[in-house]
Amino acid sequence: MISLSYNQAKNRFLSLTLPPLPLNTGIQQALLAALVIVVGLAVAWLPLKWVVLGLGGAIVLTALLLHPILSLYLLIPVIPFSSLLAAPLGGFNAGLMEIMLALGGGAWLLQMLARGQVIIPQAPLLWPFLLFLGGVSLSWLDTLSIGASLVETAKWVEMLALYLFIVARLPARHIPWVIATLLLTGMAQAALGLYQFIFKVGPPGFLLFDGRFLRAYGTFAQPNPYAGYLGLLLPLALSLAIWAFRDFRFLIYDLRFIFQSKIQNLKSKIFYGLSLVLLLAALFATQSRGAWVGFAAAAVVTVAVRSKQAALVVLMAAMLTALTGLVGSFDWGIASTSAVTQRLIDAAAVATISDISTIEVNDANFAAIERLAHWQAAREMWRDQPWLGVGFGNYALIYPAYAVGRWLDPLGHAHNYWLNIGAEAGLVGIIVYAIFWILTFRVSLLALRVADPFQRAVVAGGIGILVHLQIHSLFDNLYVQGMYLHLAIILGLISTIYLCHRTNPSSERMYP
Repeated sequence: MISLSYNQAKNRFLSLTLPPLPLNTGIQQALLAALVIVVGLAVAWLPLKWVVLGLGGAIVLTALLLHPILSLYLLIPVIPFSSLLAAPLGGFNAGLMEIMLALGGGAWLLQMLARGQVIIPQAPLLWPFLLFLGGVSLSWLDTLSIGASLVETAKWVEMLALYLFIVARLPARHIPWVIATLLLTGMAQAALGLYQFIFKVGPPGFLLFDGRFLRAYGTFAQPNPYAGYLGLLLPLALSLAIWAFRDFRFLIYDLRFIFQSKIQNLKSKIFYGLSLVLLLAALFATQSRGAWVGFAAAAVVTVAVRSKQAALVVLMAAMLTALTGLVGSFDWGIASTSAVTQRLIDAAAVATISDISTIEVNDANFAAIERLAHWQAAREMWRDQPWLGVGFGNYALIYPAYAVGRWLDPLGHAHNYWLNIGAEAGLVGIIVYAIFWILTFRVSLLALRVADPFQRAVVAGGIGILVHLQIHSLFDNLYVQGMYLHLAIILGLISTIYLCHRTNPSSERMYP
């Protein structure tokens, strides 16, 4: 009885019933006539270019009003290119990404209003999102700039809105199309990065290997956030490639009977295999050590969560990788892995330094020393404001008071999101952030129980993405340039699959 009352109260809280909007036939005809007159005047007086743009926009708006989920397919390719399609507006950047998000959410809301009932979906991560937003909002009490706090909080509000939109509007049968859109966008970014890497298109400061190549940066202006974006796609590509090649005998069968019934299977192998290869090559081209470490951990987890047998394979592969790294650390006079190994060794050596201000800086350790200087500043901020921090989104504003040595540029964040949260939102922020991701991993692991192999591969890739986020966040901030919306899409896909399992449970085992 208590449980029933709680569910009734929750449903009432998450739904709002509205009286129908009274529009009789006369009003509808008058509105239609006014619309026809406006369109006619526009066609008669406006230049042809504006007429074409207006009609195209009207068609897109009509399609979105009828099918709001189409905005998701338009939003995905816009996210990594958002820096090219945005302009400053009141302290933050606004552009096509925000427009697409607003159009999709607005169309969804209008559909609910037309039906006379506004319903917030009972998504599994709704309350964790609200808990985090409530926790970091307490930091506003000590904030220096409420505007900066609102801008940073708005990112998480946008994440929540997009997440709820996906859970409410995305049918499970459309998940493959969303995945294809994500990977095609990632492949386009990877191709751009490889072009920059090979043809040395970019700032001279990004040159490496004695000027033979250039660090890839895509449309992210810097290699590290670009590598972060790739790392938030690679585990998904890896998991789906494993799913596509789950039986190598099918590959042989496809090649022998390419014009027969297995062409579709061959297409999926080519698509997922090519996406994995391109993304991996682009990740190497970034020369981002944090992204390499993040993806290494993500790949292990992605494969391990698929099955017990896969976990054993991961253990053997890890041993082989360690052996390869040991052998590659020696200079054999060939194209070995020594360059990769040396970058990781250099980073580990610098990380053991305790007093940053006394270290001699050179080209080899510049980036690592700069990152450690920002870690030290963030720790000092957190020490001074341990409970609520200096204000969510205020790290860059407060940084000059805590700058270490020559490192006077705040760079926007602490290059460690956990330290960044501690500095900006204090212990309260750290706790709610940890709770959010603990509950997210719990939902993700439960979603692995779904029976459909493709959906299970998507969830495994999603878990790998979350692992990459947590590892890479120890070295950088990935909640930039729309990547927070990319994360919301991944969380929405996982939750959609989780809800499918809840409504139609067919397996109670973690491993199939």
